[in-house]
Amino acid sequence: MTDEETIERLQAGYEAFNRGDFDTAIAFFHPDVEYIPVGGQPPIRGAEGFRAWMEPSAFERQVVEPREITVNGDKALVRIHAAVRGAGSGIEMEVGSWVVLTQDPDGLVTRMEIFFLYEEEQARAAAGLGSGGSG
Repeated sequence: MTDEETIERLQAGYEAFNRGDFDTAIAFFHPDVEYIPVGGQPPIRGAEGFRAWMEPSAFERQVVEPREITVNGDKALVRIHAAVRGAGSGIEMEVGSWVVLTQDPDGLVTRMEIFFLYEEEQARAAAGLGSGGSG
């Protein structure tokens, strides 16, 4: 896959997630995907578990926008902006973070690791990119 094809594929996955089409979104992931959330939370392994995680439970609305995508071989570094509204509370929150995605030769995501926005250096290193960036 070219870098452009990888970026288009990732954008399509985020678009499916944002419209609540989780079955289409999970099709972009390998059956044995490993999802590593922020803050030392335990990983989620397997597409079935990750698909269940996608379903909003605490949020009545969740939108995740990729703001910047850098491809480096089988890895992609994505700066995202998420906007959510709490179910019941109606509290709205916006947060940015970094996502490092590893893909197999077919373009399926095999690993997805999330970093806090202030952890850009660690995210770039995980994506095999040097220091620097958007800061």
